[in-house]
Amino acid sequence: MQELGKLQQSVELWHGLQAQVADLLELTSLAIESDDDSVEGELTAETAAAAASLAKAEMELTLSGPYDDRPAILTIHSGAGGTDSHDWVEMLTGMYSNWATVSNRPVQVLNTAYGDEAGLRTSTLEIGGQHAFGYLNAEVGVHRLVRISPFDPARRRQTSFARVEVLPAVVDDDAEVELRADDLKMDFFRSSGPGGQNVQKVASAVRLTHAPTGIVVSCQTERSQHQNRDYAMRILRAKLLALREEERAQELSALRGERVSAEWGNQIRSYVLHPYKSVKDHRTDYQMGNADAVLGGDIDGFIEAWLVSRLGTD
Repeated sequence: MQELGKLQQSVELWHGLQAQVADLLELTSLAIESDDDSVEGELTAETAAAAASLAKAEMELTLSGPYDDRPAILTIHSGAGGTDSHDWVEMLTGMYSNWATVSNRPVQVLNTAYGDEAGLRTSTLEIGGQHAFGYLNAEVGVHRLVRISPFDPARRRQTSFARVEVLPAVVDDDAEVELRADDLKMDFFRSSGPGGQNVQKVASAVRLTHAPTGIVVSCQTERSQHQNRDYAMRILRAKLLALREEERAQELSALRGERVSAEWGNQIRSYVLHPYKSVKDHRTDYQMGNADAVLGGDIDGFIEAWLVSRLGTD
């Protein structure tokens, strides 16, 4: 029934576009026949609206994968750049959280691991809403930041890197992802805060090891050991789903992109804050001069450009 509902929505969308264009053509013909230019403004506005609807429908065509409509589990890993890269992970975490909030999407922090001096070594978010995985799959890869380092007393320019990984969340009816208790090793440890300091006297952080695959997942976000275990299980199941898909299709890029090191030459997008401000996606050449807006969550243009670029390759 869910699949039927999605198909009906798709059919209604295209029928609506067809009717909208037909009305525009009829109105244009009438205006030409009567030599009436008073409707020019109305035609221009209606044509722009139809074009916008078509562009949105065109993007929807790229979101037909088996997992595109699922929530996304997005993990950001620090790369080259030392403390600045840890700060960069925290900035990207804020960017994606803001994007979700502005888009009225539920967002939940599943895990954070603090850097030694500042920022985060890694963070994991779960973002929901329509086609969350399909949209956020555009963000997979290495993100590069260029700025004056706030951690350098000499105020020199620093380049930092972070790698974004996006996985589809596992739903309850995913029979292919089965976790046996005998295959899991669970360890508990104390959570740490900024600067590596211990912030918990109780060992509430959880580390799960899946023996058959060697996958290790840890979670220390919550004070509750039970909650951390639940979050870790969600991340582990998503990783196992990606692994099953890799084994079946023999191409990891279909779900999480090719794993590359977060350093020079591998970036998909550059965020430059000095000596000028600009954000450029190297896959599509889409660019925005308002870097502050992008870091505030305005990344729809980059996502849409990537989705449209896939139409000619998928």
